[in-house]
Amino acid sequence: MSKQKKAVITGATGAIGLSISRLMAEKNYETILVAKNEDKAKKAVKDIIKKSKNNNVRYEIVNLESYNNIKGFSSKIDGSLDVLINNAAVTPRTKTFTPEGLEIQFAVNIMSYFWMTLELLDSLKKSAPSRVVNVASYWAGDLNIADLNFEKRPYNNNLAYRQSKQANRMLSFAFSERLKKFNISVNSCHPGEVNSALSNSLGFGGHESADKGAETPVWLATEPIGQERTGLYYEYLSQTPCRFIYNDSEVDALYDECLKYC
Repeated sequence: MSKQKKAVITGATGAIGLSISRLMAEKNYETILVAKNEDKAKKAVKDIIKKSKNNNVRYEIVNLESYNNIKGFSSKIDGSLDVLINNAAVTPRTKTFTPEGLEIQFAVNIMSYFWMTLELLDSLKKSAPSRVVNVASYWAGDLNIADLNFEKRPYNNNLAYRQSKQANRMLSFAFSERLKKFNISVNSCHPGEVNSALSNSLGFGGHESADKGAETPVWLATEPIGQERTGLYYEYLSQTPCRFIYNDSEVDALYDECLKYC
C-alpha cells in the first residue's frame, strides 16, 4: 500500500479553503488545515473527517501575519510534504498594520505565501516531486514594488488586493525558476467567482460554488499536469497567459524585495 501523501492548506476555514481541504482529504491526502480561529478549525476538521472518511485530517493555528509564527509552524511538519496550497487572504477596508509594521494585505496575501514556501522548502524537497499551488486571481494589477507596504500611496483595499494577486503570480514564477532543479513545481491560479467574506469586502458577490472555486487549485495539486508544468497561471482548468511574468528584471526585483522581510 502506497504511503499517504501530505498537504498543507492555508486559509483553510474560509469558503474556498474549506472546500480545498475537504477535496484534498477525499483524495486521501493527510490534510493539515492552517487557520487562525480555533473554533472554526475544530469544526472544519470534524466536518471534513465525516464527509471524506479520512481520519488523517488536523489543524494548526498559525498567525500568517508573522514570519516567526510561520517558522514555528514549519518545525511541526514532520518530515516530508507533498503539496503546499497557499490560499489565505484578507481584504480589510481600512489600512491595518501588523505588530511587525507590515500592512496586513502585504503580510498575509503576499508574504505568508513567500514565507510558507521558504520555511517548508526542506519538507517539499524530501517529497520531491512535490508542488506549491498559489491561489491568485484574475483581479490583479497595480503592483508598486517601491511601495508594497502602502506607505506612500493612499490605501484602498481593492488596490491592495489587486497588487497582492499580481505579486502571487509573479512570485510563483520566481519560485518556479529557483525550485525546478529540486523537482518542485510552483503554479498559480484563479479560483473562480465565489461569494465569500473576502469578495464581499471588495464589493463583489459571486455566482459559483465554493467547490467550483476549489476545483482548479485541487486539480493543480493532484493531477499530473500540476507536476509536469511549472511557473504557469491557470483559470478554470486551463493555462491562461499572464502578462506579469514576462519581465524577468521586475520579477527578480519583487523576489529580492520580499527577501528583505525574512
